[in-house]
Amino acid sequence: MDNKSPEINLPASVKTAAVLISLVILVFGLQLLQSTLVPLIFAILLAMILYPINWRLEKWRVPRVAAILISLVLVITLLYGLFYLVSVQIITFTEEAPKLLDRGNTILDNLQRFAEERLRLSRTRQVSEARRYLNDLIRQGGSIVTSTLLATTNTLSTISLIPLYVFFMLLYRDFFRSFLYKVFHSTRRHKLDIIFGRIYNVVKDYLVGLVSVIIIVGVLNTVGLLILNVDYAVFFGFFGAFMILIPYIGILIGSLLPALFTLLTNENPLVALGVIGVFTFVQVLEGNFITPYIVGSKVSINPLAAIIVLLLWGQLWGVAGLVLALPLTAILKVIFDAVEPLRPYGFLLGEAEHVRTEPVKVKDIERKVKKLVE
Repeated sequence: MDNKSPEINLPASVKTAAVLISLVILVFGLQLLQSTLVPLIFAILLAMILYPINWRLEKWRVPRVAAILISLVLVITLLYGLFYLVSVQIITFTEEAPKLLDRGNTILDNLQRFAEERLRLSRTRQVSEARRYLNDLIRQGGSIVTSTLLATTNTLSTISLIPLYVFFMLLYRDFFRSFLYKVFHSTRRHKLDIIFGRIYNVVKDYLVGLVSVIIIVGVLNTVGLLILNVDYAVFFGFFGAFMILIPYIGILIGSLLPALFTLLTNENPLVALGVIGVFTFVQVLEGNFITPYIVGSKVSINPLAAIIVLLLWGQLWGVAGLVLALPLTAILKVIFDAVEPLRPYGFLLGEAEHVRTEPVKVKDIERKVKKLVE
C-alpha cells in the first residue's frame, strides 16, 4: 500500500496569489529587519573578501584566530589611512578659512547692494527676513540635530558589529559549510562547492568593478576640475566619486561643496557653475553607462537588470541597498542558475544573448498538421 500523500493540483490563480503574498511578506520582513540584516550581509561580504588572506596565513601555519585578527587589522589600517588623508585635506581647508570668510562677506555685501538697488529691498528688511529664517532654522534645529545624532549613533553601533560578525564567520566557516551540507543533503557536495565558488567569484568581481567605477569617476571629475583650474581638484574629484553611493543627494553634495569653494576663491562665478556642470555630466555618464556596463558586466548582469535592481534595493534599504544591490542580485543569479525551475529567471538577469528566431512559414505548419492527422 502506498502511503504517499496525493499531490494537490492548485489552480494557476491560487499559485500566483500565493507567490505574490509570499513576495509581499518577504519584502516587509526585509524592510523590518534592515538594522539587523544590513550589517550581517556586509559582514558576510567582507568575510568572503578576507578569506584568501586568512587562508594564506593559515597555510603559513599561523593559528586561525591570529590569522583572522591580522586580516581585520589590515582592513582597519587601510580605512584609517583613508580617513587620515581626508582629515589632512580638511585641516588644509581650515587654514584658509579666514580668506574664505572675507570672500564670503564680500559676496554677501554685493548681494545686499544688488537687492537694495535693483529689487528695492532695504537693508533693514533684508536683515529682518534673514533673522526670521534664522529663527525658523533654530526652531527646527532641535529635531534635525536629534535625528542626526540618532542616525549617527545607529550607524556607529552598526559599524562596530561588523568586525565581530566577520571574526566569528571566519572562525566558524567550516561549521557553517557543514550546516549547509546538512540543509541541502539531497545535493552532492561537489555541486554545492561549485556554487560556493561561483558566489565567491561574483562578490570579488563586483568589488573590483565598484572600485573601478570610483576610480574612473574620480579621474573624470579631477580632469574636469583641473581644466577649470579649481584648487584641490584631486580631493574634490574623488570626494564626488565616493558620493555616487548616496542616492538622489549624492551628486548634490559632491558638486555643491567644490562649487561653493570655487565661488569663494574665484572672482568669476561662472567657474562655480562650470563645476556643477562637470559633476552633472560625469554623473550622467556614471549612472547610464559606467556603472551598468562595468559593474554589471563584472557580475554578469545585463545593464537593464542592473538599473532596475539598483532602484528596487535603493528604495528598500536606502544607501545600503544601493551598495548591496548588485552583489545580492548576482548571488541570486548564481542560485537561480543552479536550480532547474529557477533557471529562466537567472537567464533573464544575465547578459542578453543574440538569439535569432527564424520566421515560421505557413507551409511548414500545414505539413506538420497533415502528419499529425495521418
